[in-house]
Amino acid sequence: MPDLVWFLIRRLFATVLVLLALSLAVYLIFYALPADPARLGCGKPCTPDRLEQARHFMQLDQSTIQQYLAFLRGIVVGRTYGEGGAAVHCDAPCFGYSFPLARPVTTLILDRLPITASIALGAAVIWLIVGVSLGVGAALKRGKLFDKLAVGLALIGVASPSFLVGLLAILVFGFWLNMVPVNGYVPFTESPVDWAWHLIMPWLVLAALSSASYIRLTRAQMLEEMNLDHVTTARAKGAGERRVVLVHGLRGVLVPIVTIFGLDLGSLLGGAILTEKVFSMQGLGELLISGVSQVDVAVVVGVTLFSAFLVIIANLVVDLLHGVLDPRVTHG
Repeated sequence: MPDLVWFLIRRLFATVLVLLALSLAVYLIFYALPADPARLGCGKPCTPDRLEQARHFMQLDQSTIQQYLAFLRGIVVGRTYGEGGAAVHCDAPCFGYSFPLARPVTTLILDRLPITASIALGAAVIWLIVGVSLGVGAALKRGKLFDKLAVGLALIGVASPSFLVGLLAILVFGFWLNMVPVNGYVPFTESPVDWAWHLIMPWLVLAALSSASYIRLTRAQMLEEMNLDHVTTARAKGAGERRVVLVHGLRGVLVPIVTIFGLDLGSLLGGAILTEKVFSMQGLGELLISGVSQVDVAVVVGVTLFSAFLVIIANLVVDLLHGVLDPRVTHG
């Protein structure tokens, strides 16, 4: 247990450093763009005096370092733009304020997060179960028809563009067969059945594409694992094939699977951009696209950093799971 605690402390410290470095890089990149947020929010006609007032109100008349420090401070304690009765306050954690939308970026993210999370978590459960199951089955049936079918499906999934599969699924199952809804989102709190029914198509499309890599990885790892000495020893001691596969074989396969799954899920939670666009769902991906199209730098920076935060947290969770699955990792 002390080793695991020390391992966790090291990973948390490294996570904080990575987040700080990443936030600085993202902030400098986007705020170095030619587009001027103050000019975009100045209105028309935008006189030099009004532009200067807008820059002061949005705190863009400060140095880049001062703006970045104010951004970090806003995440911790909140931030206030302007002065007097016209001041706008953004509660912590404040990832910035969208003046075109007149709302804090954090509020915009939290409003869209349930949609993206619903898509990501549902699809992730399906592709993990399907990918690992088919990969294990293909390894155990190596060279047989099941193995060839599983590998063929994996190759098709890897080579298929997600937007094309999504559009074909909408055309076939949504319009021709009229079996499922093709767009829109129903909150879980309103109707769990309608929530799942509207998400079934995005889930299946994402799962069909993502499970392909899991089939190939699981199959390769399982074939390697089943030839190791500890599996041979377990068989020699009389262990049943079911126990050999589930306890001795699958345990070794889970380490790389957990690594990829955590990173894939973290990336998807940051915004399933193509899926949300194809199925007309207003999640984080759509929020990022609209922020780019409107040159809303605060939204772009906020969503990008939030997405990166999810990926890094997912990586931290993966490291912890590695420490549980393989205690040797905690000694590294």
